[in-house]
Amino acid sequence: MFETPRKSIKTRDAWSESQEELSETQPVSPVGTGNRGKKKKKRKPQQHAEKQLASSLQICTGDPCERKEQSEKRYTDYDTDEPILRGIFQIGKKSHDVLLTSRRVTWSPIQPETPTGHVETLRHMECVELKDVFTVKVKRRRSAGQQTGGTLLGITLFQCQKKGSKLKNREIHFNNMSTDHCEIWFKNIKEILSGFQNRPKSLKVFVNPASHKKEAYEIYRDDVAPLFQLADIKTDVTISARKGHALSILKESNLDAYDGVVVVGGDGSVAEVVHGLLLRAQMDAGRDTDSIFTPVRAPLPLGVIPAGSTDIVACSLHGIRHPVTGAMHIIMGNHQEVDVCSFSSFGRLLRFGFSAMFGFGGQTLALAERNRWMPPGQRREYAVIKTLANLNLCLGMFVCRPEDCELSYLPVKKVQTETLDPVKNESIKDEHVIEGSWSTTQGLFLNISVMAIPCLCSMAPRGLAPTTRLNNGSMALIAARNTSRSEFIKHLKRYNSVNNQFSFSFVETHTVQAVKLRPRSQGSWSDNVSEDNRDCEFKNPPIISSEETYLWNVDGDLLEAPSELLIRVHPQLLTLFGVDVEEAEEPHTKCSCI
Repeated sequence: MFETPRKSIKTRDAWSESQEELSETQPVSPVGTGNRGKKKKKRKPQQHAEKQLASSLQICTGDPCERKEQSEKRYTDYDTDEPILRGIFQIGKKSHDVLLTSRRVTWSPIQPETPTGHVETLRHMECVELKDVFTVKVKRRRSAGQQTGGTLLGITLFQCQKKGSKLKNREIHFNNMSTDHCEIWFKNIKEILSGFQNRPKSLKVFVNPASHKKEAYEIYRDDVAPLFQLADIKTDVTISARKGHALSILKESNLDAYDGVVVVGGDGSVAEVVHGLLLRAQMDAGRDTDSIFTPVRAPLPLGVIPAGSTDIVACSLHGIRHPVTGAMHIIMGNHQEVDVCSFSSFGRLLRFGFSAMFGFGGQTLALAERNRWMPPGQRREYAVIKTLANLNLCLGMFVCRPEDCELSYLPVKKVQTETLDPVKNESIKDEHVIEGSWSTTQGLFLNISVMAIPCLCSMAPRGLAPTTRLNNGSMALIAARNTSRSEFIKHLKRYNSVNNQFSFSFVETHTVQAVKLRPRSQGSWSDNVSEDNRDCEFKNPPIISSEETYLWNVDGDLLEAPSELLIRVHPQLLTLFGVDVEEAEEPHTKCSCI
């Protein structure tokens, strides 16, 4: 219905450029043969437009002081900004008095005066905040097959409307057939919208066509691409041909021409792009990733369009699995800082990510990967049931048993301080995180989870790690020790309910900054590691040679890591397009497998 200019233009040229490519509102079919006996009186468009122009400009061409006084008289209680434009538009089937300020567009229906000469407009007044508007377009009516020109109908504002966690596009039509009148309004609104700096103009998009039910490309083409085009965002789209394709492009391509990166896929696709963005940032900064280092932030924000089976990152970020919501967060330039984990072994960086599971989580994913011929949902349920059934057993090459591990963690200690505000003469409470001392525990563990984000999903509406947030500078460590199969199943089923899944004697949780895990079968820590020297060990990890690898589930991807793994959290290392949410609003799906 509406078209964007062919190329980027300055505000003063926005109107003339848009006249070349304006979409039709509804095709005007050729004159039909029905109802030939009836004659309909034709209105003259030109005369109608002139009358509308005269009435709409009547207030604007009057005395400036009188206009200001009248505007303040009717709108002071609602809008305190200085009026920029005021005119008459038809909205729906009624004529409205419309006011434009630097913050909003306000309108109210024009009503006959009362016997006292007072016009009641405030009770019917409506408005739209310009910070919620992402574009303005010219509206024209064209006949079937007509590509340019057409009858001018007015202008349309496209608003990002919020309903719970869901965002959608709302069109507000302001009809007026006066070219001069619409041109003035179009230019002024366009200029105001160009002042929002965080909104991207060029994006690098990665689409994983094999994600979930292989619907990622259709989701992008049908739901996301039209919105990007409507918002005048240029896109460079890459269809991933294989695993690691996006990573190789991010490591080699020049990203200076983009304002952000977008990934359309599941958690595995998101994890690959996150790792690629951060790895590229370390390369550009000259960081040596084969040593303990402090990572630098990724220069570009990342947008997530959910198209996977669980979409944990998207649910934690947007609160809902909804592609249009993800697209609208990108278009509006909503930024959310997010903590990221680094996974390293013997001082060598393996990857960046948000969450990891060892033991039951890794074994389940490994079994699911061996049965990729199954549909995703069926494969996931089969792997969970099979792993639970074989718990504490050894069947051929697939071992389902608790892991004998030595687990060390660096807990987070928060200290509250109070300072006096000299201006307000009030005490301000502030919370600081200080580094504690390492703690070590060992024994048999069924599952160990380390998560820097809440990990919301439909099967865990409160989150796999409900005690953490996107940017609180810490990770949640959840360790389930060895117990009976029935008790462990009760623990897993709690994730799908409102009950506390950690209220079991065999489950312990900690808020940590770093975690080290090593199976005890590989020997002990090196001699320089002791209870009194753990801070030194954190900076200089022991070198233990081992060819045996262990399976980790890192953001839904299977990672084969050496016996020793060090996980650290890096506060606000990445910027995502989105906002923080407490929990998903989408109704959760009960897991039939347990």
